[in-house]
Formats: sequence, structure tokens, C-alpha cells
Amino acid sequence: MMDRKNSQVPSIPISTTKRPELDLLDPVSPTSLKAAKPPSEGHHVDGPRRQQKPRLTRRRLTTSSSQTSDSADSGSLSESSSSDEEEVSPRTKSQQVASNGFKDFCISDIRLAKIGRKEIDIVEKEMPALLLLRKKTICNGEKPLLGAKIIGCSHITAQAAVLIETLTCAGASVRWCACNVHSTQNEVAAALAEAGYPIFAWKGMKEEDFWWCIEQCLQAPSWQPNMILDDGGDATHMMITKFPGASRHMRGVVEDTITGVHRLYQLTKTSQLPMPAINIHDSVVKTKFDQLYYCRESVVDSLKRTLDVMVGGKVVLIIGYGEVGKGCCFALKGMGAICFVAEIDPICAIQACMDGFKVVKLEDIGHFVDIVITCTGGKHTIARKHFEKLKNGCIVGNMGHSTQEIDLESLKDLKWERISRHVDHLTWPNNKKTIVLLAKGNVLNHLCSRVPSLVVSVTCTTQILALVELFKAPKGHYKNDIYLLPKKMDEYVASLHLPSFNAHLTELTHVQADYLGVPKHGPFKPHYYRY
Repeated sequence: MMDRKNSQVPSIPISTTKRPELDLLDPVSPTSLKAAKPPSEGHHVDGPRRQQKPRLTRRRLTTSSSQTSDSADSGSLSESSSSDEEEVSPRTKSQQVASNGFKDFCISDIRLAKIGRKEIDIVEKEMPALLLLRKKTICNGEKPLLGAKIIGCSHITAQAAVLIETLTCAGASVRWCACNVHSTQNEVAAALAEAGYPIFAWKGMKEEDFWWCIEQCLQAPSWQPNMILDDGGDATHMMITKFPGASRHMRGVVEDTITGVHRLYQLTKTSQLPMPAINIHDSVVKTKFDQLYYCRESVVDSLKRTLDVMVGGKVVLIIGYGEVGKGCCFALKGMGAICFVAEIDPICAIQACMDGFKVVKLEDIGHFVDIVITCTGGKHTIARKHFEKLKNGCIVGNMGHSTQEIDLESLKDLKWERISRHVDHLTWPNNKKTIVLLAKGNVLNHLCSRVPSLVVSVTCTTQILALVELFKAPKGHYKNDIYLLPKKMDEYVASLHLPSFNAHLTELTHVQADYLGVPKHGPFKPHYYRY
């Protein structure tokens, strides 16, 4: 294998002849994919850095992904059917059966199928790119994923259901499980099971149920998976750890989150990655939509749903100024909040300064901050020593990647009082002060807000193109390495979503294209360009 650090990545072979769009049925040549470089040690990211050896751990709430929502809105269709915890595991209940006799699934309640189908129909309208891909597939009469047997491990939401149905429209056979114990919409899982999809997920499952569900996808009788679509790396690691023989049939894995990408790089360091992998977490369009634009909307929505707090005039500290932190700062500043930023990265810090935010240390201003939002993806970003300095009534929430952002273990000796579904009061001895903790330190926007379907559409479109790319590549063409999608695919994903904004692109003339040194129809930026 070539040394990725010292080798030149080959340029994307795009013809200069007119090619108005990249078709799902004619994806970019496999040679155009670039081997991805691992994140540098100590690099600040909006996600957790799992540097320990690969091991099976229960998935906590994740970002990237980007395909999760649990409504805190009492008007939601899912509110009455998605409880925090499943009192009795569906594994112990009698076998449920769909109306057509199908029973290869394990969910909370098949009777919720009609409600789930209504939700899926609603979100489809906000996922234009997937509908366009379906239309292309149907009109051309081809099945680019025919023969693909895909294990999906993601958030089971209405948006994910649109993805699943698009994959099968393209010819794939799928089995699906949840990547998170909290985010499954039970009514959507029921709708998928009723439609004949093997689904293994329910909201509030226990840890042993979580791993059991993944195992049901991996060891189905008379069904050998050859691809994985993962969100966090749990399905990939269970296959490698418990079913190592299955890897010889795998065409590749597509990973959606920074957590899963780090776990894959841990495997490459020891030459234990048994298949090619595509990292879509770092694709340009997905990163911007999943983190910057999504969090810009959801942070305010989460605060309003949980507390109805007046944001204007509040002093807010955003810890971390990556894409998530930027989105939160822009949104809260727009609502009239006085925003400060805490950072470890000098580049992110100077960006915050140039954007008009004062960069400070938490311990220096904790005594007068009204709201603290973590956005780092790190561990113990707020520890007990920081809590001691916060003022009475301070609101603390997490927009990062996992529950480890807030050191909850150090707070167990305090008095915890549940105020509402996602609000807890933590009171110090002798009623010295009370801190308001949101969502028990879990990712705020996943539990207390809804993910816009357009955001998920960008992610799902990228996932489908990556799966097609790996599946149609000649056997042995990709090495057991991690690859990034080329700019041309990022541009194609973006172009599929432009019609929903009634946006129209300007086209370069041949003279302009020659002057700029770019193909007339893209890609328009080199692979190292940072948007």
C-alpha cells in the first residue's frame, strides 16, 4: 500500500466535454476516490475522539449523522408512541406479525404502522434528492444496487425510512437496526416492518437488546451481507469481532460519523481493516448541512421546547467553535444573546474573534453566564470544578457528540430533581445554588428538537452514492483503506437539492473555464479547497 502521507493523490479524471450532471447509474470512476488522511492527533473536531483500542461499547447519541429526531413537541405524531424507555422488551413478547404475514422483525408495536407511514409521507416532500434518484432509477429501468445486501445501522427515523426505501428501489436488499438506544421512532419502525423490511429497533432498548438487534442483522439465515452502512461503527466492529469470516464477502463499508471514522482509523493503524471504507463524514456538503446549518436552527428550537427561555439579553458561553459551535453562536447572537466562546484551537479561536465573539476561559466568566452549551465532542468539557463556578440558575446543555462532554459522574452527590421530560434541577447542599441541566447531558438537539428533513436528505444522498461507488467498483480495485468522496460527487449532491430552493446556476463559458483552469461543468474547486 502506498504511503498516503508522501504520495500524491491522483486528480479526479473528469472529462472536459459537456456532462451536465453526474448520474446515479453512472457514478464517478472508482479511480477518482482519494484515500483519506486520518485526523491529526489532538485535532479539534465536533465529535468524540476514540483513541482507545476498538471495543464494543453501547452507542450514545451521535451527530452525524445526522438522521435522528425525537420530538419533544406535544403536537408530534410520535409523542404518544415513543416513550423514554420500553417497559417490556419486545424480545420477550409474543411474535408480532404484519398484515401480510411478514414477521422477520422485532419492534415495539406493529399497530403503530399507519401513524409511521403518515410521517414518512410527510418527510419525503422535504427530501427532493432521494425522490429524484428514485425517479432516475425507475425511468431508466436499471438497478445500480441489484445484488447488494446492505446492513444498515443508523437512527430509525422517518427520514431513514425514505433512505431505506430508496435503496430497495435501486435494487438493494437490506436489514436494519438502530445505532442509538434513544432515537428510534417506534411508529416508523412499525411502518417499515409492515412494508416487509427486517427492522430490529425500539426506543429505550437496553444495552443487551442493542447488541442483539445488530446481531440479528448480521446472522440472518440464507442472507449473506456484502455491504455496511454504519453510523458510529458498531455494526462494523461487531462483524469484525464476532463474525470475522463475514468480512471476506464484504464489498465495503460507508461510515457516517466522526466516531466511526476514528474507529476505522484505529483498525488501519494495525492493518486490521478487512474491507474498503468510505468516510462521508468529511464530505463538504454533508459537513456544512449536518453541523453548521442544522445546529444553527436546532439549538434555539431545543431551548424553546425545553424551557421557553428568553434568549435575547442572556449571556451565553459556547464551548468549541467548530462547525457546530459556529452554528450555535450565529443562531443565539441572532436572537440577541451576548455570546462568548471557549476554545483550545488557536485557528478556531481567531475565527471566533474575527466573527465578533470574545474568546474566554469557562472558569473566568462562569459566575455571570446564563447559558453554557458544549460543542466540542470531547470528554469532560465541563467538570465539577467548572460547575462550582457557575452562577445559580445557569442552564447547561450539550450540542456535541456524546454524554461524555459533561462530567455527570462528579455530580451524583447532588440532589437531582426531574422538572419535566428533559429538564433536571441539580441542587447543591444547603440549597447553595441550583443548576438547570438539559437532556441529562445527552445531545440536546437530538432529544429536544427535530432534524430538518432537508439536512438528512443531503446525508442520505451522499450515502447512496458512496454505496453505489463501492458496489460497482471492480473487485480488488479498492484496498483495505479509508477513502473520501471526490469534489464532483459533493457538487452533484448539492445540485440535486438546488431545485427545492428554485436556485439556478450560472454556466461558465469555454473562455472563462479555460482562464480558470477548471472543467466547464466541474469540479470547480481542488480537493484541498476549504469552503
